Amino acid sequence: MTTINPTTLTREVPLVPGQSALLIVDVQNFSAKREGAEFGHLPDAEFREKYGAFFDRIWSETIPNIRRLQDACRAAGVEVMFTTIESLTLDGRDRSLDYKITGFNVPKGSWDGKVVDEIAPVGDEIVLPKSSSSVFVSTHIDYVLRNLGVRQLVITGLVTDQCVESAIRDACDLGYLVTQVTDACMTYTEARQTASINAIKGYCRQLTTDALCAELAS
Repeated sequence: MTTINPTTLTREVPLVPGQSALLIVDVQNFSAKREGAEFGHLPDAEFREKYGAFFDRIWSETIPNIRRLQDACRAAGVEVMFTTIESLTLDGRDRSLDYKITGFNVPKGSWDGKVVDEIAPVGDEIVLPKSSSSVFVSTHIDYVLRNLGVRQLVITGLVTDQCVESAIRDACDLGYLVTQVTDACMTYTEARQTASINAIKGYCRQLTTDALCAELAS
């Protein structure tokens, strides 16, 4: 079995499927559907002005690319995992202070907390509900990943400069090798996307969907 050489001090390490996982961050009804609670209260004109370009991009590029990555990872034997914003309670009393200030509450078991159907989990793929920006803060993902033997994480999802970036930084600090798929994550504006991609590149390997799928196929 191929293993990662711990003495190789580089982030540019191809995925070892048996030691890798694809983590899809917060691509859920709450934040990726027009009728989701994050946007459902907005009048159409305001929604289109503020978030129209974002929604166009995630549905034309980001989510289709995530689906391609899922297919490639499943075929190669890479674990596919998900996070969603979802409280452990109905009233959200357990969520982080930041989420309380922001006004985010996705009640336990709600439609808003479900992964969008287009990239829904298959079989017993793991979904970790979280109530903070970083999945490493409000879930036991580190424990789960270590039990799975995962040392390399591919991170995608929404939104790039918030929950995706938090996951990348925390994963790196905990000793994982991280690959960010730059066209399989997105944030609200192109300027913010570019700034985040440039800011986080010191923490991770950055590839496109095409490049990672080709790597897995080879």
